[in-house]
Amino acid sequence: MRVSKLFAKTLRTAPADADTISHQLLTKAGMIHQTATGLYSYLPLGWRVLKKIKGIVREEMDAAGGQELMMPIMQPFEIWKETGRAASFGKSLFTLNDRRERKLCLGPTHEEVITNLAKSYVQSYRDLPAMPYQIQAKFRDELRPRGGLLRVREFLMKDMYSMDLNEEGLDRSYQKMVSAYKNIFNRCGLPIIMVEADSGAIGGKESHEFISLTESGEDEVLLCPKCDYAVNAERANFTKPGTDEKDLLPLEEVSTPGAKTIEEVAGFIGVPASQTLKAVFYAADGEVVFVIIRGDLEVNEVKLKNTLKCAELRLATEEEVAGAGLVAGSASPIGINGIKVVADDSITLGANFVVGANKADAHIKNANYPRDFKADIITDIALAKAGYSCPKCGGELISRPGIEAGHTFRLGTIFSEKLGALYLDQDGTQKPIIMGCYGIGLGRLLAAVVELNHDDKGIIWPTAIAPYQVYMCVLSPDKSEVSDAAGKLYSTLIQAGFEVLLDDRDESPGVKFNDADLLGIPIRIVVSPRTLKQNKVEVKSRAQQESQTVSSEELQSTISQFGTPR
Repeated sequence: MRVSKLFAKTLRTAPADADTISHQLLTKAGMIHQTATGLYSYLPLGWRVLKKIKGIVREEMDAAGGQELMMPIMQPFEIWKETGRAASFGKSLFTLNDRRERKLCLGPTHEEVITNLAKSYVQSYRDLPAMPYQIQAKFRDELRPRGGLLRVREFLMKDMYSMDLNEEGLDRSYQKMVSAYKNIFNRCGLPIIMVEADSGAIGGKESHEFISLTESGEDEVLLCPKCDYAVNAERANFTKPGTDEKDLLPLEEVSTPGAKTIEEVAGFIGVPASQTLKAVFYAADGEVVFVIIRGDLEVNEVKLKNTLKCAELRLATEEEVAGAGLVAGSASPIGINGIKVVADDSITLGANFVVGANKADAHIKNANYPRDFKADIITDIALAKAGYSCPKCGGELISRPGIEAGHTFRLGTIFSEKLGALYLDQDGTQKPIIMGCYGIGLGRLLAAVVELNHDDKGIIWPTAIAPYQVYMCVLSPDKSEVSDAAGKLYSTLIQAGFEVLLDDRDESPGVKFNDADLLGIPIRIVVSPRTLKQNKVEVKSRAQQESQTVSSEELQSTISQFGTPR
């Protein structure tokens, strides 16, 4: 390919709203173009990268025993209602009606469809295990698309689904996919760590994310330097310190004029924040919920949402709080009736807490559970943070931002039971298929590679997924001897199996070199009047500062050191 013929061109500046390195560089390099919020076109160079990623993913899925198929993008809305996920996906699910007013949705994922396929084609234990997969567009109406390809509304995803006879079979399939994922990310030049994660709207009893640690990541990962504990902060647990055991003292109301926050109340009364109980009000699917947690901790809303099994969770408005008869800043569970109370288990790790008095400018000392108040649910809903104690070894947790490049889920029977995907065992008994699912967002993977492989000049593509292997800069292309020599060299390299992008533009060397660095192609070759006089060309690796001159005869062996032909 000649640069002069490329459909897209490089830009000197990135869009003002490009808030991540990958968004800036991919746009400047003419690899992606924003069509609308969260919607991107892949331009020829970017599409070549994506196709190579697809090829790697396909090879690893096939090697693990996968069988590729293709499922429809549009899905009947009824099957989402059957599984209950129409509610759990909520507003992120794109829906539409056909001309007969039948409701459809654009698939954000395909668990329902693949389970119905299994229902049709898996009859007995002889049909299992099976590992079908596809590479296809997915649609999610994200509340806040951001970061270029990192969070979008339409994206290309590889989704695989394992089907097994039992939990032991699922374990084997799961480990196959873990190994395949590690191979994929390694081949794409993306270092990752595997962490425990929340299953979210996909469901299942256990899941893991494959995280690339980078400052631009929107996921927070908590790690323990002393052991192997690694977990997304949404799911993380920690060892909660208890307070000294004390005799239970009688309730005592105290005046606290103007004190509303935990810090203000604790300072006014003269106790640490851990000696107080914090009240937080949420609306769960429209119902006001009273949440109580120790004052030195914060609520993990993902844990709370999972506990309540609601589709939508948000902080309650002032009007909703007042309508429920609650007094913001002085509320407590003491004497509360007619409202659901959810408590973090930290309320059991201490005694004689300070709580609100359910009236303005007053609090109550020496509140104790269960003597003075009740809770409908007591569980862990606390947010883990850096500095807290590791639940496995007691070490101090550290926090790192990262990008989720892949996610694996142990689904079990949640879909097969709801949709009736059963098989006949050897003894003739019908049993639900044991399932897992495994996803990789290919555009996000591409962006994550750029986030970790760049410098101040541009992208540095790993050879395996670079749009081309060689960028050939022709200086003084208007001189026939230079253009002729470059053309012959270009043809020779292509015949030898190298992928070459020939910069034949009538531009200055500076413009061409800057574009070569921006595009990040692994090898740059310079053909110029000076080098031709010596029957040589200049060769430089994108990842290195220094260049070298080699003869035309040595060129192929030299560039093969940086990457083999396709």
